[in-house]
Amino acid sequence: MDSISVPCLSMPKDKKLHIALFPWLAFGHMIPYLELAKLIAQKGHRISFISTPRNIDRLPKLPPNLAPLIDLVKLPLPHVDNLPDNAEATNDVPLNKVPYLKKAYDALQDSMTQFLQESKPDWVLYDFVPYWLPGIARKLGIPNAFFSIFIAATLSFIGPKAYFSERKNPEDYGSPPKWVPFPTTVALRFFEVMKIFNGGINCEESNVTDFYRFVEVMDGCDIMVVRSCMELEPEWLQLQEDLHRKPVIPVGQLPTTVHDSRDNEIETWLWMKEWLDKQAKSSVVYVAFGSEAKSTQEELTEIALGLEQSKVPFFWVLRTRCGTADTGLIELPEGFEERTKGQGVVCTSWAPQLKILAHDSVGGFLTHSGWSSVVEALQFERPLIILTFYADQGINAKLLEEKNIGYLIPRNEKDGSFTRDSVAKSLRLVIVEEEGKMYRDKAKEMKGLFGDKKSQDKYLDSFLDYLKTHRRLQNGI
Repeated sequence: MDSISVPCLSMPKDKKLHIALFPWLAFGHMIPYLELAKLIAQKGHRISFISTPRNIDRLPKLPPNLAPLIDLVKLPLPHVDNLPDNAEATNDVPLNKVPYLKKAYDALQDSMTQFLQESKPDWVLYDFVPYWLPGIARKLGIPNAFFSIFIAATLSFIGPKAYFSERKNPEDYGSPPKWVPFPTTVALRFFEVMKIFNGGINCEESNVTDFYRFVEVMDGCDIMVVRSCMELEPEWLQLQEDLHRKPVIPVGQLPTTVHDSRDNEIETWLWMKEWLDKQAKSSVVYVAFGSEAKSTQEELTEIALGLEQSKVPFFWVLRTRCGTADTGLIELPEGFEERTKGQGVVCTSWAPQLKILAHDSVGGFLTHSGWSSVVEALQFERPLIILTFYADQGINAKLLEEKNIGYLIPRNEKDGSFTRDSVAKSLRLVIVEEEGKMYRDKAKEMKGLFGDKKSQDKYLDSFLDYLKTHRRLQNGI
């Protein structure tokens, strides 16, 4: 990709950048933004990390050496009808309330404008939701970038503004778009499309659909910065650049790092480690579907009985509700925990995912294929068994399947239903049986891509060189 090579011209070595970061109000977005902030700060640049007060207070603790360079900026979230009190992130609300959170986020437009006017950062990086921000940045003369925590395959599947009106029906999303020039199986399954159309993600309560936000942000930004790498999806990164005719810069996979643990978290980890220590090496399936995904009661029942039937040891972090406003509680099948006492553990509170995935006893990860979870698993060589729920997970899953990095649990393509048998067979295939060795081997192979610090540093340096060069040329230095 031509745009990734950076001209030799650069700012003086002592000139440091001030970069503002404005992620969407979801921890699956805020954490990768924070990882990028920490990496940039390690190079001596200054960061303004902008979110709402409650979200800032819930972020992981910053390393003491980086804290002076990362300014955590709190913008109070405006009140919106139908949004529960103290709801400032997607994991505070059920899916049908997320459009109201987007409406509140859009109401940050004035305070965000004021911040940019007063602080005058060298660059502002933002998420897919604030479709109004590229225009504001341009008026203020601030170079701006869409920093996508979504992989390039997802962005290319959405497509450019010129094609936005061409896909109106769910069926239009069930095959690769016409603008993809290479053979691929990457597309959404019918039930995944219907969840996007009917499940609240494209609700009009926020006034603007997600697809509209994406195309406006991609069209309006100066450059696109993607959480990805050329080794994983070169064809999709190149296509994204060809479609939008602007620089598309991969910044690596941004694997999560943890600085410190609170005392109560250390105590929680001790009992978990004690249980994991008793299990055979590479025998346990870790089960977790992120901070937002919540299964239906029927799905929960089939997952539980599939785990039981598989006889595979399991550690399950189970989310039974999405914030206090979620009244649709789901429950494990009667007698499940008693029957599986010797086989597995169900945890309904916080769990240190990185530490669990790093433990030698873990032999696989049953995941929704949210990209942060994918990165965390593959940096520790854990093979993936995939059960998608919504949003970009379907695209992630198909890319992983196409590259033999993950195994998708078989489902009914129309309604998304699956059986305990398919769960049990999938787990045994990937973790135990000889037939699934290819997935275990591929996970080992991926460690260099997803956990290598030198590779990550190389991508970061190229990205920062581009930002500095662009800023210097703009200033006529």
